[in-house]
Amino acid sequence: MKKDVNQINDLIIRKPPTGLAILTLVGPSMVWCAEYIGSGEVILATRTGAILGTTVLWAVITGIFLKYWIGMSGARYTVCTGEGMIDMFDRIAGPRHWAVWIVLIVQLIAAIIAIAALANAAGIFLAGFIGVRTRIVQIICGWSVSIFAAVVVFSGTFEILKIIMSIFVFIIVLGTIYVSVRVFPPVADFIHGLIPDVPTVPDWALEKGLAKDAWKEILPLIGWGAGGFASQVWYTYWVLGAGYGAAEGRSCGKPADVSMLKNMSRATAEKIKGWCKVLYCDATLAMVIGIVVTGAFLIAGAGILKPRQIAPEGANVAIMLSEIFATNWGKTGSVLFMLAGAAALVSTQIGQLAGWPRLLADSTRICLPSLAGKYSWKTQYRFFLIFFFFTSMVIIYTLGFKPVALVKVGAILDGLLLTPLQAILVAVGLFIVMPKMLSKDAAEILKPNRVFAVGLIIAFLAFSYFCIFQICSILSGN
Repeated sequence: MKKDVNQINDLIIRKPPTGLAILTLVGPSMVWCAEYIGSGEVILATRTGAILGTTVLWAVITGIFLKYWIGMSGARYTVCTGEGMIDMFDRIAGPRHWAVWIVLIVQLIAAIIAIAALANAAGIFLAGFIGVRTRIVQIICGWSVSIFAAVVVFSGTFEILKIIMSIFVFIIVLGTIYVSVRVFPPVADFIHGLIPDVPTVPDWALEKGLAKDAWKEILPLIGWGAGGFASQVWYTYWVLGAGYGAAEGRSCGKPADVSMLKNMSRATAEKIKGWCKVLYCDATLAMVIGIVVTGAFLIAGAGILKPRQIAPEGANVAIMLSEIFATNWGKTGSVLFMLAGAAALVSTQIGQLAGWPRLLADSTRICLPSLAGKYSWKTQYRFFLIFFFFTSMVIIYTLGFKPVALVKVGAILDGLLLTPLQAILVAVGLFIVMPKMLSKDAAEILKPNRVFAVGLIIAFLAFSYFCIFQICSILSGN
């Protein structure tokens, strides 16, 4: 029987591509970076550049690079086991479902805030793009973005998501690079921005009522870099959709087939190891695109808005930048930048409405099995999708929060508070839980390199510092 199982495993898992052929299967990265390049880049990065300049480029790189290790490590677990990050959390030792309960409660709140914030920001941005900035037009535009996103993700099909998000990524990269190259800072200033330093908030910004503590601008930028806690979970879903390694033929909403893993042959493990290399290329591409695009938004804000001492609220940051660029450098760049901003906001809303319903449907399946057992996973997914769609529409219409404030709250809730815990849980899952799920031969072959442990530990320490010391400092007013 054991031989038969091993033979079945070998048939299920495709032979991984090698060399340049790996690029033909890059897909999860397109969804990942298209999803996490959004309000944090269009609004926060541009605004931060306008206030603090390119001296905080290090914050962009730091936030994205550290979360790259969390996302890639979690996805490596998925490639080796065939289940997503939420199921990994449920296998962590301790009180029953303790980690998933934390995720369910915090992420439900974060999702409501972040989805509404993005819909509101997208509405303001698109209304400015078409030149009609009345509140009713902003509301209609925000609703339209949510409707479009909900239609795209309703089927839950990964291939549709990958194609649409790849198009958006192309538009985002083209527009932001064009503008940032035209206003690129002196090389010395650029290099200085790569060295960690907390600059002083300029006097003109203080006169406009901005906070004296630069961390109040930097922390949300780090928190939203490469998305928040949820984005790293979602990357495991996109890997499942692409069918890398043990994810072949599997789908969301299902825990790993432990009996299969326990009987995994060396040949199958070697194939999966090859798929891990595909994953590394895919995740690294997402990281590079994220750093380049986020850095480009920050450079655009620093090169165009900062000299004019302008730091407007919300999507008006990008709109005003575009108008000034058109006046001084031509209409082409202005249009490309606005298209890039629109693409970033819309693609992120698509990613959020595709990701959060998956995350919460998984969490509900685990924490409330009696309730979840009455409905299929896809029904639960669509329930959360419709729920978030309507809550965002109601918040846009009735509350009209300032986009910057709402985005910052979402960045801290989703991007910082749970991230240290996520780094540790992923490390435990990858180095302790996963080996116990695999056969002895497979565990030996698929044992992760120590560099993953180093990356996850550094991420844990860095985000713990940001959470404990800097957030407390900000809240206390020091």
